[in-house]
Amino acid sequence: MSTTVELPALGESVTEGTVTRWLVEVGDTVSVDDPIVEISTDKVDTEVPSPVAGTIEKILVEEDEDIEVGAALVIIGDGSGSAQEEAPATEEPAEEEAPAAEEKKEEAPKASSGSAEGQEVTLPALGESVTEGTITRWLKEVGEEVAVDEPLVEISTDKVDTEVPSPVAGTLLEIRIQEDEDAEVGQVLAIIGDASAASTPAEEKKEEAPAAEEQAEAPKAEEKPAKEKKEEAPAAETSSESTGDVYVTPLVRKLAKQEGIDLSTVKGTGVGGRIRKQDVQAAVEAKKSSAPADEAPKAETDAPAAEKKTAPAAPAASSKRGTTEKAPRIRQTVAKRMVESLATSAQLTTVQEIDLTRLVALRNKAKDGFAAREGAKLTFLPFFTKAVTEALQQFPQFNSSMSDDFKEITYHGSENIGLAVDTPKGLLVPVVKDAGDLNIAGLAKKIGDIAKRARDGQVGPEELSGSTFTISSTGQTGGVFFTPIINQPNVAILGIGSTNKRPAIIQDAEGNDVIAVRSLAYFSLTYDHRVVDGADAGRFLNFLKQRLEEAAFDAELGL
Repeated sequence: MSTTVELPALGESVTEGTVTRWLVEVGDTVSVDDPIVEISTDKVDTEVPSPVAGTIEKILVEEDEDIEVGAALVIIGDGSGSAQEEAPATEEPAEEEAPAAEEKKEEAPKASSGSAEGQEVTLPALGESVTEGTITRWLKEVGEEVAVDEPLVEISTDKVDTEVPSPVAGTLLEIRIQEDEDAEVGQVLAIIGDASAASTPAEEKKEEAPAAEEQAEAPKAEEKPAKEKKEEAPAAETSSESTGDVYVTPLVRKLAKQEGIDLSTVKGTGVGGRIRKQDVQAAVEAKKSSAPADEAPKAETDAPAAEKKTAPAAPAASSKRGTTEKAPRIRQTVAKRMVESLATSAQLTTVQEIDLTRLVALRNKAKDGFAAREGAKLTFLPFFTKAVTEALQQFPQFNSSMSDDFKEITYHGSENIGLAVDTPKGLLVPVVKDAGDLNIAGLAKKIGDIAKRARDGQVGPEELSGSTFTISSTGQTGGVFFTPIINQPNVAILGIGSTNKRPAIIQDAEGNDVIAVRSLAYFSLTYDHRVVDGADAGRFLNFLKQRLEEAAFDAELGL
């Protein structure tokens, strides 16, 4: 019997995805919840786990092909059909016992699933806003006894690393989520129950199974060590790597081998310095970005030392010159949405210059103490976001949306701020929900957390939707100012240029005009002229100018 695995729903408004990489091949054996394929969508990149255990019989969608939610991905067989059909044919005397053996065969998975004879252990709530975690290490193996409240598994989240205790006493019958895989709060992690329920059928099967059936299962017995050998190969080849006593999962070793990463050079971010899959992926990106720099000096190995110092090598040309490639899904999505945005709304941009000198001084004064007290880095973005949420409460037309027939304007009851983040895979806009309810410290933590997870590819689809206003900043890339395109269905987006020191005319204490060096930045507000008029935009920007130039955030910073 075979099962057709379909592409599951991957989040609100996600209707299709692209197969980026198959993690299995035809003939491979998979367990329940083993990752089988990587899928890229316009919201997030994720792995699809196998809903059943069995053997990969047929891959239906090739890499780099698109697939709609609900469409067939792969066919997985349980492997039992051929063995049961061949057993009676090869040894007739075993006909009477074969059905009994087959019944036991069918009962064994039932016992191990835990649905009838075991209790499900789910991922508990681990704190406010924590919706998922990563299995870093199982502290028990299948078949081991566990007591109530005995640590069962280590979990790593974006907030904390912790151990999950067993809620019941019994035997660990089944592990549903493997190490280095993610689990959502409430998802089943393992099954704990009575060991006899799982062991008895298996033992009887061994004793009573006819010889012909044993022969029929022989290929499967040979196949398992081959699969294990395949998975353990990376561990054997990387055993010489200096990873100390830190445990590294076979999945991580396999990925490191495939990408040519020396694990001894990777710094782990998991519990106790454990190297996670994300750490290897980060090392791969770092390796790719540094490759041109590493190759450039080799071309000049024969040049005199003096020439190397005074005549730096020309930047290496990109390997993409003169090539054509399929646009990544995230780039296709950005292109589609930007064109749709320009075609949907009447967009106009107003620019205001804001003097951030006082804010720069305030941040420099407070940042060290803030980091020590709050455990978060104090950037300028929390100040900008705070001022924006206050402005949105004063001018609600900028925190609204218009119906398709132009007959209704909805004024939103909360300020959900989308933040444009430059990631290795392209532009993402994660959302800080209810930003208007947060102070500077709360915004700094939320922004730092969601931006980091966006760059690491760890944000969920629900965190990439629901914005009511968007902020985009040039950040470290420079640029005096720019005219951003509205993130639909928002009515406006604020573009913040780089802060630069320039001479400006100000008034001294006596009211005289003087020239002074100031930290200045341009704020560009693009708005939908169907809803907002130019005078409204001017008032909005003037509010931001006054709030940020005053820089009256001392009380929130404990100064």
